[in-house]
Amino acid sequence: MAEKRKVANLMALAALATVAQRPMHRYEMASVMRARGKDRDMDIKWGSLYTVVQNLERNGYLEPIGVTRQGGRPERTVYQITDAGRDELVAWTRELIAEPEAEHTRFVAGLSVLAVLTPQDVIDLLRRRLARLTQSVDSLTAQLAEASDVPRLFLIEDEYRIAMTLAEANWTRSLLDELSAGTFPHLDAWRSWHESGDIPSEFTELAERGTEHNQ
Repeated sequence: MAEKRKVANLMALAALATVAQRPMHRYEMASVMRARGKDRDMDIKWGSLYTVVQNLERNGYLEPIGVTRQGGRPERTVYQITDAGRDELVAWTRELIAEPEAEHTRFVAGLSVLAVLTPQDVIDLLRRRLARLTQSVDSLTAQLAEASDVPRLFLIEDEYRIAMTLAEANWTRSLLDELSAGTFPHLDAWRSWHESGDIPSEFTELAERGTEHNQ
């Protein structure tokens, strides 16, 4: 079971991993994370970095070791990771790698109410999605090839992203093939539902499920 973390924002994970290499001030942390594409790996809101670093310091994961100033710029506090911060970084990473967690994506939300669309509409939309997924795979694969001089250890998340996009594309193609070929179960009932507005008998029990608890 996932442990409840004192600082749960994934930007904190990125900050800890970045500062683990050497002490930095907040602006440098942001620059390094941007350069390494961390905003592609996790949901990062750059405006929250100040608060995230503050929370990491409050919980003993980062500590200030001085200030730096360049030219006429304001002084910037430099932080280093603490022993507790390294322990947290390792424990958090172990949890993320070992513990599967259900992710409620926008696509899954759309699939859960797919019946509100006509079968033909779904076919057209899936074709559009499949084309975009295919483009994404091509783009990601090209980017990975351009980084051939980078050790694989630092590109493993890009490999995973390609694999997951390919898996989604294959699943989408399979569903599209079923709908296009007319082999999808209850396809005629689904189509007639939109044509007549009446719930088919095949779906009646499901449509009424849960209503008895509200009567």
